Amino acid sequence: MNKLSVLLVLLMMSCIGTKSTPKSTQNDISKDVFTVIPHDFAYSSDSTFKILSWNVEHFVDQFDDPYIDNDRENSPPENMKLRLDLFLKALKTADADIVVLQEFESAKYLKQLALDSLPEMEYRYFADIPSHNWYMNVVVMSKFPMGIMYGYGNVTTPLPDYVTETGEQESQNQINTRMWSMEIFPSADYEILLTGVHLKAGRSERDVAMRKGQLNFLVSQFNRMLTENLDKNMVLVGDLNAVPTSEELRILTANNKLKNNFIDPIDTAVHSHPANAPRWRLDYMLVNKNMFSEMIDNTVKVDAFFSADTMRMISDHLPVTGSFLRKDR
Repeated sequence: MNKLSVLLVLLMMSCIGTKSTPKSTQNDISKDVFTVIPHDFAYSSDSTFKILSWNVEHFVDQFDDPYIDNDRENSPPENMKLRLDLFLKALKTADADIVVLQEFESAKYLKQLALDSLPEMEYRYFADIPSHNWYMNVVVMSKFPMGIMYGYGNVTTPLPDYVTETGEQESQNQINTRMWSMEIFPSADYEILLTGVHLKAGRSERDVAMRKGQLNFLVSQFNRMLTENLDKNMVLVGDLNAVPTSEELRILTANNKLKNNFIDPIDTAVHSHPANAPRWRLDYMLVNKNMFSEMIDNTVKVDAFFSADTMRMISDHLPVTGSFLRKDR
């Protein structure tokens, strides 16, 4: 082959190698390729959806988990059968599409309850990030498909602005299994990020610092997600073990380091604990500003399905419920 022929071949190969990709395939990957919507799932025609969050107070099944050494879990109280019956009636009355429970033993237990006692409610999706050595977890069940679940149990969080009597700083990762975030799809083209929490209990300076460390971590996580999508809709629910006017709540609602602050739709004068005679609020359904317009006015509330005494039989906390618009985008 002479030099001219070689040059012609090389030129042809160069043209083939640099051939432009058709516009229709550039950055036009169909969502269906990555869909998390099951092929056999059909959405209802409802234009709204409802979320329920509830700390159900040491709610355990009748079986002993050999890896958990706790008297209440090993041998459930005699009133658990009554509590269970009332709890199931409450879930039917609430008729929520998404349910987040704190102090509940496991998603496995919740799934079995739904299959055995609530089949008509069509809960299909269940998840948790269980502790390896404790029986009180934060679990979720949903009528809508779930996507990625972000578990924070392995994260170590500091205790900001706190030192021990000997002047030492502290950190912890014993209770961060009780925080997670979950993608949920109330409609095929509409996603929310739901975060369930049960923060450190107690009123001491150390307890406050522990909650602040947990919430500061969540802020950093939310900012990472908002960097990817500034329009991301977020709902945070659960037992924060802090009152609405606390410095812990301000980390979520009045924080100039958070790219999209949360809003507490419930009046600060409304209480949720204890259930039969509430005197303070520890339970929340916070929505970020992106999500606020999709919240249906006056629906986010501390709720009660039965008399005060009956609600107290189920739990020492009252539930929080709220309704939102289902949007297609």
